[in-house]
Amino acid sequence: MSWNPALDPHCPTGDEVDAIETVIVPRARDLGGFEVRRALPAPRRQMVGPFIFFDQMGPAELLPNRGLDVRPHPHIGLATISYLFDGRMHHRDSLGTDAWIEPGAVNWMVAGHGITHSERTDDATQRQAMPFFGIQTWVALPKDHEDRAPDFQHAAASALPLLTGEGKEVRLILGRAWGEEAPVETASEMFYADAQLAPGAAIPLPDDHEDRGVYVVSGAIEIAGQRFEAGQMMVFRPGDRLSLRAGEQGARVMLLGGATLEGPRYIWWNFVASSKERIEAAKEAWRAEDWAHGRFQLPPGDDGEFIPLPPR
Repeated sequence: MSWNPALDPHCPTGDEVDAIETVIVPRARDLGGFEVRRALPAPRRQMVGPFIFFDQMGPAELLPNRGLDVRPHPHIGLATISYLFDGRMHHRDSLGTDAWIEPGAVNWMVAGHGITHSERTDDATQRQAMPFFGIQTWVALPKDHEDRAPDFQHAAASALPLLTGEGKEVRLILGRAWGEEAPVETASEMFYADAQLAPGAAIPLPDDHEDRGVYVVSGAIEIAGQRFEAGQMMVFRPGDRLSLRAGEQGARVMLLGGATLEGPRYIWWNFVASSKERIEAAKEAWRAEDWAHGRFQLPPGDDGEFIPLPPR
C-alpha cells in the first residue's frame, strides 16, 4: 500500500509552534537492569485521548534464565496492548488465551469487569540472551464498557494497514487514521501508529481526532523549528494542522490519540475506573482469592502463583 499523496505535510511556522500543549519527559525506573520509562500518566497529563498508561520497555538484553516473569495479576476498566520492536513474550489470561506477543503484532486484551493475565519469557528464548524492546500501553474504557465481559483479539503484523512512501513506513496498530482503519475492534475513537521515518521525512498528524500525541522512540524530530529527542512525548492542541519531520539520523515515533472520555479516571495498581467505589470493589475481589467462584480467575496453565494485592 502506498502513502496517500493527498496527505502533504504542512509544517507550522512562527506562532504555530504553540500547538504543542505539553512536553512530557518520562520517569525512568530500573527494574534490576531492565529500564522502564513512563510517559503516562504524568503530572500535567493523565491521558492523551483514551490512552492512560504509556511505558517504554528497554531496549535491553534479557540474560539467559533471567527473562520476564510477571506472575498473574488482575485488571479492570481498561484494554492493554504490548507492542514489541524486539523480542517476544508469552501471554496467558483467564479467558484461556495462550499466545506469544511478537514484533509488529497486536494482542488487544480488554479487561472490562475483570481479567487476569501473566507475561513471561518461559521457553527457549529464556535460556539464551534475547534483545527486548517495546511499548506497553493501557487504554481506559468509556463508562458504558467498564462492566463489559473481558475479551482478547489478535492481529498479525501482516494484517495491519502499512503506509509506505516518501521515506515513511507507518503501521496503523489501532483505530483509524490517514484514511485507513486497523482490524481490531475498539470501544472508542482512537488512533495508534508506529512510524519509521528516513532522515528529513515528514508525516502529518491526523487532524480529525480530538486529542493527539507523539512519542519519540529513537532518533529525533523537528516541529516548527523545535527539536525533540528520543524519550520525549509531545501533546498537541486540538484542531491544529501540523506535521513532524525526522532529524538527520531519521526517527521512529509512536503516534497516539483519539476522543477524550466523559471524565477523569482513577488509577490504583492495575485497576482503572471512573469511580473510587469500582476500585475498592476490585481490590476486595482480588484480596478474597476466590478463583473458583469469584470475580477473578487465574489463567489456565499458569495458575500456580499470583501477585498479591499490594498493602497500600
